Amino acid sequence: MIQNPILKGFNPDPSICVVGDDYYIATSTFEWYPGVQIHHSKDLTNWRLISRPLNRAALLDMRGEPDSCGIWAPCLTYSDGLFHLIYTDVKRFDGNFKDAHNYLTTCETIDGKWSDPIYMNSSGFDPSLFHDDDGKKWFVNMVWDHRHKHNFFGGILLQEYCPVQQKLIGEIKNIFAGSKLACTEAPHLYKRNGYYYLLTAEGGTFYTHAMTMARSKNIDGPYELDPYGYLLTAKDNQHLGLQRTGHGDIFETAKGEYYLVHLCGRPLLGERRCPLGRETGLQKTYWTDDNWLRLENAETDGLPKMQVEPPEVPEHPWPQINARNDFDSNNLPIEFQWLRTPYPEKFMSLETRKGYLRLTGLQSIGSLYEQALVARRQQAFVFTAQIAMDFEPNNFQQSAGLTCYYNSYKFHYCYVSIDDEGQRFVDIMSCLGNRDQTLTFPLREGQLDPSKTDIRFVLPKTGTVYLKAKVDHHSLIFLFSTDEISWQTLPVHLDYTVISDEAGGGEGTNFTGGFVGMACQDVSGQQLHADFDYFEYIEE
Repeated sequence: MIQNPILKGFNPDPSICVVGDDYYIATSTFEWYPGVQIHHSKDLTNWRLISRPLNRAALLDMRGEPDSCGIWAPCLTYSDGLFHLIYTDVKRFDGNFKDAHNYLTTCETIDGKWSDPIYMNSSGFDPSLFHDDDGKKWFVNMVWDHRHKHNFFGGILLQEYCPVQQKLIGEIKNIFAGSKLACTEAPHLYKRNGYYYLLTAEGGTFYTHAMTMARSKNIDGPYELDPYGYLLTAKDNQHLGLQRTGHGDIFETAKGEYYLVHLCGRPLLGERRCPLGRETGLQKTYWTDDNWLRLENAETDGLPKMQVEPPEVPEHPWPQINARNDFDSNNLPIEFQWLRTPYPEKFMSLETRKGYLRLTGLQSIGSLYEQALVARRQQAFVFTAQIAMDFEPNNFQQSAGLTCYYNSYKFHYCYVSIDDEGQRFVDIMSCLGNRDQTLTFPLREGQLDPSKTDIRFVLPKTGTVYLKAKVDHHSLIFLFSTDEISWQTLPVHLDYTVISDEAGGGEGTNFTGGFVGMACQDVSGQQLHADFDYFEYIEE
């Protein structure tokens, strides 16, 4: 059986494309660079990360964009010998406006160099492209209505796209207002048995999320809602292992089996927080005699299943990714990303010191512009991450180390720096979800005078430092060593649920997931570097 989620960790808003016996899923990456993750499978069970198409400035530059902006809900399709990728770059989060710009890029191969973008529109987000059987192409997106205080979701817009003129043409029509659940988004069009089907997500992307379907004989409507109501939702059953189920895409296998991919979350017990972020799940479906889609074995409830029957194809596993990266290649391993900038050469090098990842300290760990932070997704509730680092700071404004990071105001950071007396030390700084980005220093909270900056964990003035993070569901501890043999635990258990969508501002304010990685800052402007000999990530 296929075990859900199929893409673990931060992989939201899945769009799936089938080409022959190959399946490709594109997911949102928000402020993480390069933009859009594409996973590949041949059996729907085993998946490998194969490409991140938006990997140069012409396609994407997110410097200055707020947390949880950037790449929202890509759509991946294949037609006319080309992969088509529609994506949104959201420039604003707070307030009534979003400034969401939609683009199209194409490529003959999934992992090749994608074309420079074609601008589509800016009326809303969650765009997709539908290739009709008469050769026409149709573009749909939700429309953002800044005039309404309580519901900014103004329906689904439809417009024709002309590949010759490379632009949208003709009348813009609002074809679907949504159901009473509201927050209508994530539109995808399909055609079957004389009907156009419009799949949407509704109810917001948290615990009232749902997937709905409507149909029409005409592409521009009017569309009638599925009389049952919801194709997929966990909103009325808060005890399921998969929650927040909705936003997704439908596809057919070579043997005529129908499935859907969908967004989902797995909250921790207690706080109901999701450090793994929004993940991608899979459900098997079938068509009823009256041409409506239903979940298999869930005809009357639409509830997601943790285990799903696989298609009738041979199993096709992929080679395992090494737990330890020694940075011996001139290319950054594909599991790593950085934040916002299309110019990583300003802060990152794998060639300057062979066998090491060199990070040159730029702006603070809370910067929205350019900072030296390279990290990978958390993909399990229990894991250990470890680094070996050479770093010799000369002033207190220089730091480097290991961070468990959600965004600019939700992180735990075990770092090495130096005090005013020239003593190198290891310490922890955290930001606990406050938008003002106020730092806390947990190791100092137990002191009689918390305002003192005396550091209890000193280091030799030179030499490699080894740092380790151990995460167990709700809890995080950091350890350090100077010989990789004897480890000292920093005596504080940190609240790891801070690294989650729901922490801080609560539902609807963040949309990514937990990362763990390496960082270096030099806010003095001297651009001191740190060298990382390896990074290790082990799930338990």
